[in-house]
Amino acid sequence: MARLILSMDGLVLKEIPLTKERTTIGRKPHNDIQIDNLAVSGEHAVIVTILNDSFLEDLGSTNGTLVNGQAIKKHFLQNNDVIELGKYRLKYISELGQQPVAATADFERTMVLRPAAMRQVAEQARAMAAGGGAQVSVAAEAARSAAAEQASAAAAVAGTAERQAPPPPPPAAPRPAQPLGAIQIISGSNAGKELELVKPLTTLGKPGVQVAVLTRRPHGYFITHVEGTNYPVVNGQVITAAPHPLKDHDLIELAGVKMEFFLKD
Repeated sequence: MARLILSMDGLVLKEIPLTKERTTIGRKPHNDIQIDNLAVSGEHAVIVTILNDSFLEDLGSTNGTLVNGQAIKKHFLQNNDVIELGKYRLKYISELGQQPVAATADFERTMVLRPAAMRQVAEQARAMAAGGGAQVSVAAEAARSAAAEQASAAAAVAGTAERQAPPPPPPAAPRPAQPLGAIQIISGSNAGKELELVKPLTTLGKPGVQVAVLTRRPHGYFITHVEGTNYPVVNGQVITAAPHPLKDHDLIELAGVKMEFFLKD
């Protein structure tokens, strides 16, 4: 779950989890995040959170909204982004950006000398040592020879095991690229215009009347209600508060405008 860390002059004031789809920020008490400061407008900004994505929108505030030092109107929030409202800071923390990198397993091969071979080498060394210096050299040579034989045997066994191991599974087939979605305006002053949905989040509608967000995900496109008393209509049916999946040639009615969603070849 994403969260915001509110601070002023480097002092952390509170932490706010983004549990709601729409989180308002402003000076008035009804806001989800109230900042009682004259530099902050009554209804300053809003953060819309859909599944794992959040985006920030300035609501026409007097002093504006900065993200990482840059003035924004709409901004797709990423891990560690800093929202600036006067002297106050809201740091956006996304758990997806904090996931640890999976550790890789380390494997170690150990060559085992069998006890019988070890006893044989020891006995040969003791016998040769009793016969003098020259025989000690012979014993050492015998020990080296026995060790070499054990090493060869172990290597052969390892090689046999490797040859008998099942082949690795074939690599997974690459996932086909998702077709690009687009919106064709059917009615209203912009009838005939086409909008390609290349961004992760695309806002549609009229602020203060009805606003929805189209999200682009690996498994398709979704429409989600953001603002307004009435919810968007898809193929003649009013959608719910949950993200609604879109299919090719779905008809959408939003803020009095009809449009068609389709997938481009």
